[in-house]
Amino acid sequence: MFRFLGYTKRQLVVFLNTSHFLTVGVSFALITAFFLYAVDGESTLLRSMTNSTVTVETEEFLPNVREIVGEIQPGDSLTSSFRSNGVDEDIRQSVISAFDGVMDFREMKPNDRYTLTLDNDGTLVKCLYESGPLDVHAIERTPQGSLAAKKLDVSLDCRTVKLQGKIESSLFAALAAFKEDAKLVYTFADIFASKIDFNTETRFGDTFELVVEKYYKSNEFVGYGKILVARYNSKEVGPLEGYYFDQDGKSAYFDHRGYELGESFIRSPVPMARVSSGFTYNRRHPVLDIVRPHLGVDLAAPMGTPIMATSDGRVKFAGWKGGYGKQIILEHGGGNQTYYGHLSGFAKNITAGAKVHQKQIIGYVGSTGISTGPHLDYRMAQNGVFTNPFNVKFRPRSQLTGTQLVLFRQDLQSLTQLAKSLDDPKIVVVKNVVVTSKNPISML
Repeated sequence: MFRFLGYTKRQLVVFLNTSHFLTVGVSFALITAFFLYAVDGESTLLRSMTNSTVTVETEEFLPNVREIVGEIQPGDSLTSSFRSNGVDEDIRQSVISAFDGVMDFREMKPNDRYTLTLDNDGTLVKCLYESGPLDVHAIERTPQGSLAAKKLDVSLDCRTVKLQGKIESSLFAALAAFKEDAKLVYTFADIFASKIDFNTETRFGDTFELVVEKYYKSNEFVGYGKILVARYNSKEVGPLEGYYFDQDGKSAYFDHRGYELGESFIRSPVPMARVSSGFTYNRRHPVLDIVRPHLGVDLAAPMGTPIMATSDGRVKFAGWKGGYGKQIILEHGGGNQTYYGHLSGFAKNITAGAKVHQKQIIGYVGSTGISTGPHLDYRMAQNGVFTNPFNVKFRPRSQLTGTQLVLFRQDLQSLTQLAKSLDDPKIVVVKNVVVTSKNPISML
């Protein structure tokens, strides 16, 4: 029980009967609340309301939609792929019409992927078509109800990494240890194609180093960018170096002096092939079993391996030539000719009189004519005299001068510092690249 005895300055005095402790406790709480209101009353309530944040949860209305996900299989057309995934003919027509002028479905290929989004009525709301990591097109319905197509921007991470090692058997094997794609090996070899033949001139203990860009999309590797720095320390031909430089949109590799690495002739028309027979004036023929000169170099490679023109020129002959089987003869000016024998076939448009450029594919390794297996018989003649193509020295294709040389030296300093910094495993060079129609990138 309790009763009021009096209060001064709004103080409350209460006598408690311990036998009714619980009842008194609850009553005390109520009386305290009453007096707080009496003291501050309305202002307390207003402050409480003013300082409170009222949260009203709303739920966004999303229409019922369904997605159809498909992937182009070998032999598929868009029609057959859509049909196998239950897509109506009118949807197919809508997709083709919307993409007209934006992309050509005649260029579709296996592993292309698409996602169709349909509303509850089966009407096309959106279509996403991905023909590669950088080629993503979309159709979306506009507020006016029509369908609009566009190519989407693609965000990539560009990671610059450094690979270095030592040759134990071959360049291919050394770089394969890093689990990198073969195209990186071929591109690295191609940089020095006019300086060293990686078929014959690699030695145990040679060392290599390259700084390369690697592109990732959603943390998945999608391709190589530029090789920025390439170095190869050869026991056979000495130290080699190549630094990427872009001059007015035309890129090439130069040594530290500003001399372009590319020369008028590359050393080998078949990168990474094996030399099965060298240039000699005395060789026992493996088929005819007689000793006679072999005024060329045999490069063994799998059947169908592409063969490159070693220099710019014109096709003098393309056809059957006795024991050489299918052969191509190129004229390069200055009295130089090159010969490519035992081919399995010729590349498109390789006929007498056709112009070719350096590194253009002109034919494919075969075993036609008098041959024991697939290989290329490669020969070079200067003013009618055959010479060992691996011993010929040629001039650089170009040399930087003036402003271009100054700009190159600035790039050279930056690239050298970059290569050195990447020796530290704690250093990671990453940049974000957004690929758009106005900001494209090229990959190896």
